[in-house]
Amino acid sequence: MSVGILGYGAYVPRLRLSRKAVVDANAWFAPQSSRGKGTRSMTNWDEDSVTMAVAAARDCLGQRDRSAVGTVLLASSTLPFVERLNAGLVAGALDLAESTAALDLTGSQTAALSGVAQALALAERGGEVLLAAADARRTRAASGAELDYGDGAAALLIGKGKPIAEVLAQAVVTADFVDHFRLAGQDIDYHWEERWVRDEGIAKLMPRAVRQALERAGVAAERIDRFIFPSTFAKADAQLAKACGIRAEAVAANLADSVGDTGMAHGLLLLAQTLETARPGQLILLAQFGGGAQALLLRVTEAIGRFKPRVGVSGWLERGRVEHSYTRFLVYKDQLQVERGMRGEQDKKTALTTAWRHHRALLGLIGGRCRVTGEVHFPPSRYSYTPGAPALDTQEPYPLAERLGTVLSWSAEFLSFHLSPPHQYGQIDFDGGGRILMDFTDVAQGDIATGTRVEMVFRIKDTDDLRGFKRYFWKARPMHGDRPAGAT
Repeated sequence: MSVGILGYGAYVPRLRLSRKAVVDANAWFAPQSSRGKGTRSMTNWDEDSVTMAVAAARDCLGQRDRSAVGTVLLASSTLPFVERLNAGLVAGALDLAESTAALDLTGSQTAALSGVAQALALAERGGEVLLAAADARRTRAASGAELDYGDGAAALLIGKGKPIAEVLAQAVVTADFVDHFRLAGQDIDYHWEERWVRDEGIAKLMPRAVRQALERAGVAAERIDRFIFPSTFAKADAQLAKACGIRAEAVAANLADSVGDTGMAHGLLLLAQTLETARPGQLILLAQFGGGAQALLLRVTEAIGRFKPRVGVSGWLERGRVEHSYTRFLVYKDQLQVERGMRGEQDKKTALTTAWRHHRALLGLIGGRCRVTGEVHFPPSRYSYTPGAPALDTQEPYPLAERLGTVLSWSAEFLSFHLSPPHQYGQIDFDGGGRILMDFTDVAQGDIATGTRVEMVFRIKDTDDLRGFKRYFWKARPMHGDRPAGAT
């Protein structure tokens, strides 16, 4: 058995901010009329790099047996916690075994490609490795980056077996060429001048990495079928391809018009998009710039036809909804404070003791199924509350996250503070048993009704503003007529 990519997945948030809305709002200060085309992806208020990484991982894993996953790697420059294992949160949401190793990767835009090298080395020793990358970067209002960036995630499953793509070669050029930087404790990058970065950074460092990878594999540049180089600089991918002798028609679409650049995740996101339509034998070259240069050369195998992500990049693009409110974007990025009213003045301190005692139910949405009556309970407990016949210690773990549900009853109210009013929630009956009172997300007024079919998504429940602690839980998302992101 050879080691390679066994599966891939992606996630793009449903909201797509209209660039014209941004340009129009900032025209008084920074006229950029020529840049008001298309959209960029934006997270909902309850999304961040962790929730997007979970979504991409679920897209990748599908109904696959997760017990073989031995390691989770999470690459991001926007991890919500500086000192808490963010990859451990991802592992918990996926209900992976506690023996699963977890590691956060950060520090440069090439961290995800570095993660591929680590994943391959780990997989050689046994066990599958789940590599996820996600970014949701903040920018200054009226900046170019505000228009160029986007939010998103991607995931690869790497291990032994019958891979859908084999790694033929890797190459690294480590150089402290600073094109942008962000100091510890800061939220926004500082960028250097574009021409300098193009001429002295990309043009001189990237060809070295690309040529090294091609030479190590004994592959001529003109044989490359798909060339991926994420960059916010227009036509930088085509220019680099030409400099390296790669055919112009091999340059892959970069999603700039609809999604934007998703940071550390973008290389893997474009790879996931490319693999959706890849054919056996095709050669894919993925290159990325940051802290030097890296290149990864892949060959698609005959197994490519046997794998499909749950939704895939194309599916997430179809699910998009254009957002025309620039103010909403600023609020969701925590760049504009809105009036919360007295009902929003709550101390949301999390009892970490309680969170730990119920961590599997909270992170993995694991209920309890009574082996005597077959009834499903959430939260799980030692007692099964069958009317007239309570039983002790008869519940067995019963995962609910991958099951579809139906709205039994619901409410939409404006009384409580909510960042996406009205606050919508209701009783969900799960296929196969179980009922939970849950929040709805990715909804507008009129999206919810009794009988609406919903799927489960991992999201931010709320944030303790006094201490900066985020609580995560699962929410119900209406299907919107889409095919499910996977369920039983």
